[in-house]
Amino acid sequence: MSKRSIKITVSAALLAAAALTPTAPAGATATKGPLTDVRIATHFDLSAGQMPENIALLPDGTANVTFAAGRQVAQVTPQGKARILATLPAPADGGVNTPVLGFPLTTGIVHTSDGTVYTLYATGTADLTGLWRMSPGKAPRRIAALPANGLPNGLALDRHGKRLYITDSVLGTVWSVPVTGGTPVAWSTAPELAPAGFLGANGAKVHDGALWVTNLDRGTLLRIPIRPGNRAGAPRIKASGMVGIDDFAFTGRGDEILAALNAPNKVVRVRSDGTSTTVLDATDGLQNPTSVALRGDEVYVLSAAYTTATDPNLLRARLRDHP
Repeated sequence: MSKRSIKITVSAALLAAAALTPTAPAGATATKGPLTDVRIATHFDLSAGQMPENIALLPDGTANVTFAAGRQVAQVTPQGKARILATLPAPADGGVNTPVLGFPLTTGIVHTSDGTVYTLYATGTADLTGLWRMSPGKAPRRIAALPANGLPNGLALDRHGKRLYITDSVLGTVWSVPVTGGTPVAWSTAPELAPAGFLGANGAKVHDGALWVTNLDRGTLLRIPIRPGNRAGAPRIKASGMVGIDDFAFTGRGDEILAALNAPNKVVRVRSDGTSTTVLDATDGLQNPTSVALRGDEVYVLSAAYTTATDPNLLRARLRDHP
């Protein structure tokens, strides 16, 4: 599939989702005060499929990034220079059977302290779809197979339990896999995870004894307790009214997050009480933001340009009232 076809496919789906999106999240205002020193740090190559989907920060500020349509994992230095770490193998059929999107894509990414990188890959084929591991100096290797009819998307690491959680945006499932790999377990199939026309469960983070998950179609932020024995508790909606919500990051102020709203082209600050404030928008250079990461008071936002088809980038800013 050509890069033009990829853009058309993604654009049609996301624009359909955008049509359902309210002009602002429930309780949101237009104030953008908390972020300062906003600038585009890196521009990516759209023609090469460099649509940045997810991000994991290293201690020195280097960013590991997945390029959705490029089937790649890249590293972006604090100075903004990008280099490709790995390209995942292309499916024999070109990925045309990848659910919803019709092209193979790399999605969630996390890393461990020993330098191991984990990423998700969706291809619509049984031989490649799943969780991949990249150990330093070694080629990428799939360590857990996931259903070919699903779309593994968000990836969260529980460092204490040495376990990974994977959201499937099509099957409405959270999978659980040890960091060593193996057979995934369907950890939660709660109805709150299901899609409502396009993509459901999306971004994921482990925080304060729970897995927090967004649902793009339903515009919700969910908290799912991690019970003893790695059992999933009942989901609770912590915030709503944010259709198009993708991935997110905790700010360090309790349960407060910064979240990317893809089709609405915004980053919002969601407080612990569920109220939201827009802190970045298209005027700041956002091009369909997909994910957010924080390192101290430094904020990183990826934009994939799925529908804008203009300037996929990495935006950086400072959270001035960070604790």
